[in-house]
Amino acid sequence: MAIDTGDTTWMLVATGLVFLMTPALGFFESGLIRLKNSLSVIMQTITGMALLSTMWFIVGFTLVFGPDVSGVIGDLSNFFYENVPFSEAMDIAPTIPGVTFATYQMMFAVITPLLITGAFAERVRWSGFILFVILWSLIVYYPLAHWIWGGGWLAQLGVYDFAGGIVIHVSAGMASLACALVLGRRKGYGPEIMVPHNLPLAAIGAMLLWLGWFGFNAGSALASGQLAASAFLATQIGAATCALVWVLISWARTGKPTVSAVINGGISGLAGITPAAGFITGQSAFFLGIVLGLASYYGIVLIKERLKIDDALDVSSVHGITGITGALWIGLFATSAINSAGPDGLFYGNPMQLPIQAFGIGVGAVLAFVGTVVVLKIIQYTVGLRVSEEEEDLGLDISYHQEVAYENK
Repeated sequence: MAIDTGDTTWMLVATGLVFLMTPALGFFESGLIRLKNSLSVIMQTITGMALLSTMWFIVGFTLVFGPDVSGVIGDLSNFFYENVPFSEAMDIAPTIPGVTFATYQMMFAVITPLLITGAFAERVRWSGFILFVILWSLIVYYPLAHWIWGGGWLAQLGVYDFAGGIVIHVSAGMASLACALVLGRRKGYGPEIMVPHNLPLAAIGAMLLWLGWFGFNAGSALASGQLAASAFLATQIGAATCALVWVLISWARTGKPTVSAVINGGISGLAGITPAAGFITGQSAFFLGIVLGLASYYGIVLIKERLKIDDALDVSSVHGITGITGALWIGLFATSAINSAGPDGLFYGNPMQLPIQAFGIGVGAVLAFVGTVVVLKIIQYTVGLRVSEEEEDLGLDISYHQEVAYENK
């Protein structure tokens, strides 16, 4: 099929929206943590975007989307974007230039490890962070993305993931749980260190993430048209419904509807709709949003309040639990009427899709959790992982970057 100018334009816009999500993530996380560490997560996300983009250009794309080697990893034929066409399409995206597809996928590889910064915020050394995102991409993200998106063994088995529920959100969520368990709690862990320092900044970040998510999900159709439109609708309805559920639960539990609840609910819905957005109807997305709201909110209650696990910004629930839920939803409610290249789920006559999805989720979760523990142990015994007590007391902004977010007046 020839390259389509309209599809190419749409994909360039979608790529720009996805690029926006990384600094938006930094703003979102910065506003939700303490002032003395607020610059550190912005530094991590923006520096991470530069580092991970370079890694993807050099070796990431070829390991994920290069010709398959035994279902495990791509070969090195696209090293440094070698043989990635500028004027021709690739089989995986037949109506856009190959380089457009490769660069669109770059930002998925960028944002995934950076989601984990929300779990270990306020307590990881700068050198440890740099080594973490490098090793985690090589050990977890690139193999898992190849297994599902690059024609690897899970794709061959029939596991589906439209825009990253397993590849991105399950992996980041399970990695975040591993980080929280290995690192331990922040000094003085309790209500006094859970108060966001700048909710307007967090809200701006959340709304920019919401905007960028349309490129994330609708862009994964890899063309303009009815599939992109359907994914766009599912994304908005799933996120909006989930946000409302969070507001209602927060209001009922505390007597006060909060900004923290509505923005976290929106992000939970966006994460959870991601794997299913291109396979389900708008009506199904509505009900998924309700389930995502309940699962993610009470996941935080369990992990943070009951188990006292210090996942600083609740990545394990907001991304992990929702990613699992959305990926399972494919096994229940996917319909080929929405996406002829996708599966039918249990309620559309294909009961086997549910256990296949569950198996794919399990594989992704185990790889992410175990791989993350291995990465953390390597860092711990090389450059060092956790900041000193003195650095934690002073804050990472001054300790590592010699800067402050706001000038004292």
